[in-house]
Amino acid sequence: MGDLLELTGRAEATHFWFHGFRAYVVPVLEKIAAGRRDLRLIDCGCGTGNNILLLKPYGQAFGFDLTREGAVRALRTERPVVQADIERIPYKAESFDIATSFDVVQSVPDDGAAVKEMARILKPGGYAVLNVSALELLRADHAEVWNELHRYTPASAGRLVGSAGLQVVSISFLFASLFPLMLGVRMWQKLLRPFRKPQGDSELEVPPEPINEALTWLVKREAALSRRLPMPIGSSLLIVARKPRT
Repeated sequence: MGDLLELTGRAEATHFWFHGFRAYVVPVLEKIAAGRRDLRLIDCGCGTGNNILLLKPYGQAFGFDLTREGAVRALRTERPVVQADIERIPYKAESFDIATSFDVVQSVPDDGAAVKEMARILKPGGYAVLNVSALELLRADHAEVWNELHRYTPASAGRLVGSAGLQVVSISFLFASLFPLMLGVRMWQKLLRPFRKPQGDSELEVPPEPINEALTWLVKREAALSRRLPMPIGSSLLIVARKPRT
């Protein structure tokens, strides 16, 4: 896991996928924060800690990660970070306004328990924001390397958050523009599976600069367009759900 976190940390600043991810997520956070800068926010499964920085503009940002390597790396963001399990979050009930989890829940054995814990620590009226892997069709090397146990459709994602007592605000596909390329690569990986075992995550390697810049432009334009026109398919799902007020 340490090697994967190192690879992720190097990729987050420049890789086109992360540019696209932030172009999707930041407007969502802005919308649900609604101009407030005094919120309590937490990133559940914070990995390198870089995503905690996305939460920082809106108030007090916290984080935790399952691995010691992740928690140590995340501490470099100079935010409050602990080592903890998303299925047993060590914070009091109703203590956060926004709880996020990015590309974590699909690797949790009991994903329902994880989302219920996120719901537990949310204040009434608070929001959960999750990014998860989409579509079983895309399961290949990346899923094996990151130990993905689940991939979701909009319907199954809705059931997941609904079973935790959260109300779905929106469920959106991400990276529709990359879907044909990604599908082709992953189908090829499946064909080669009997003859090879994946070594590391090649999808986190930053492409040559001209290609990376072109793909960055593409995914940022897609993210902007998606605010007016929902994407019909994609490799990830962005879920926004709200805890009912009592």
